[in-house]
Amino acid sequence: MKKLLAKSYIRTSLFVIAGIVLGWLLFHHSAPSPVKTEQTQSHPQKTIWTCAMHPQIRMDHPGKCPICGMTLIPLSQVTNVVDSNAVVMTPDAVQLANIQTSVVMRGNAVKELHLYGKIVPDEQLVQTLPAFVSGRIERLNLNFTGESVAKGEPIASIYSPDLVTAQKELLEAAKMQKNYPNLLPAAKEKLKEWKLTDNQIARIESSGQIKNNIEVISPISGVVLDKKVNVGDYVSTGEPLYEIANLSRVWVLFDAYENDLPWLKVGDIISFTTESMPGETFRGRISFIDPVVNPDTRTASVRVEVENPGDNLKPGMFVTGDSRSVLSGNNELIIPQSAVLWTGTRSLVYIKTPDAADPAFVMREITLGPSVNNGYVVLAGLNEGDTIVTNGTFSVDAAAQLAGKPNMMSSDIKSTKKSPGMAAMPGM
Repeated sequence: MKKLLAKSYIRTSLFVIAGIVLGWLLFHHSAPSPVKTEQTQSHPQKTIWTCAMHPQIRMDHPGKCPICGMTLIPLSQVTNVVDSNAVVMTPDAVQLANIQTSVVMRGNAVKELHLYGKIVPDEQLVQTLPAFVSGRIERLNLNFTGESVAKGEPIASIYSPDLVTAQKELLEAAKMQKNYPNLLPAAKEKLKEWKLTDNQIARIESSGQIKNNIEVISPISGVVLDKKVNVGDYVSTGEPLYEIANLSRVWVLFDAYENDLPWLKVGDIISFTTESMPGETFRGRISFIDPVVNPDTRTASVRVEVENPGDNLKPGMFVTGDSRSVLSGNNELIIPQSAVLWTGTRSLVYIKTPDAADPAFVMREITLGPSVNNGYVVLAGLNEGDTIVTNGTFSVDAAAQLAGKPNMMSSDIKSTKKSPGMAAMPGM
């Protein structure tokens, strides 16, 4: 009996020991250690989605940009650039915004000016015809403004007691010529001082008759600009009768604004047209530029002299002129006007960053010279060969503002000059 109990006890003990050993083996091999779990367990990397136009947008799922509505792209597709101030855009965003670039090149700075003016008489060919003797106006041959007169034609008839006396002296001197030969030349000279012609004096001398009325002869051909007297008026010596202009040559006075004046100089040729003669182009040279700017219109008068055969160009006509000028020196850096963002005190452009996988643009402050045809001369801030944005500049600037990059609304940008902007034109 004791032997049976001992065997049963031993068998039970063996089963317990075997269970413990088996359990230890099972749990030891099936339960991984915490260290191994951390090393072998893999977590899938989460994709971040962003907007090409607004890189500040970050989402953990695809969708549309809440600002512009563009389809979001994985952040991994956005290439980082070296310059931290650059705004990065995808090719699709550049195409959608119609952003275009061009290379900065040198060329001739040409300026085409469109000027407006009017025709006026040449002041050098305008004369005031006075009364050379005092008396009463008996007849006027020119009765209204604009009437034409030829050189040598009578323009008025004057009764003058002084002329009657002078004619009597002439006839008396002619009678006493043999005894007093010096009297006749003196009498003739007195009449010539009153602008009587040799023919008029000869007729008086040959006829022996005194003329009560003496005709005033026009010394020039032209048209009446101003009639100053009427029949019956009493005039003194030197008092004006008419103002007459010879229109064989006229002036064209163009109005040029201040920023156009540096491009104009004496001797330049200006072509112009007038509505009264469509299809016909006239040309003349600048003879004078007014040194004073009109304070009301902010323009200066530019005078062009033009020959006027046939008197086709009439005073008072309005004309439209064109002038093509080239900046002295040439070989200037020239950029399109569309490339420039002007804040009022600064002139800015966006330069494309080279060697970037995706389009990247950096703002730069520049100094502008004079404006030329659809562009500006660049004095500082750009180099030949730089690639700049010429279309869609505001779209790039908007992206820069939203991305917190330097833009036209900020002041902390890199520049080549402390106070750039619109600089004075060389030679001004």
